[in-house]
Amino acid sequence: MTLEVRRIVTTNTKEGKAMVASDERLTAVSRGLGHGIDGCEIWSTDAMPVDNSARDEHRQRAGVVRTKNYVGSGSGSAFRITQFAPGHALFPHRTQTIDYAILLSGQLDLELDDKATVRLMPGDVVVQRGTIHCWINRGDVPAAIAFILLDAKPCESDKGPLPTYYPSPNADTR
Repeated sequence: MTLEVRRIVTTNTKEGKAMVASDERLTAVSRGLGHGIDGCEIWSTDAMPVDNSARDEHRQRAGVVRTKNYVGSGSGSAFRITQFAPGHALFPHRTQTIDYAILLSGQLDLELDDKATVRLMPGDVVVQRGTIHCWINRGDVPAAIAFILLDAKPCESDKGPLPTYYPSPNADTR
């Protein structure tokens, strides 16, 4: 089943009145992370505070974030909805972001690099703070999850900063 998302974007008229700028359907495309992981890029920004003017809307709508799964500019955000097919391959990674994840449908397991696993059900929320993790759909239906990513300083350990870890999706990382 192909994921489809309705995106409604608002703006202001020249007189300052609220209006709907667009109401459209987005169809998921491959996230480039292996078979069975598709998604829709809803919106992204590359500056804080965000430029809500009409002049920057086109870039944000098109998705100014093009770098793998993280924001990367130091002051940006990304909003995406990703669908995981049942039994997709594991892909451990860490990003220099704080991620707010909301499971919309299906079930997903969040697995950390110490093998700790948390089962998520629809409505569950995860605050992902720069840890190595992967999402696994062990269910029998697709799972859809919304991600809001905000650039963050890297986490630190006793050994120093913990950088982005983003191996090739086809690499053997286990």
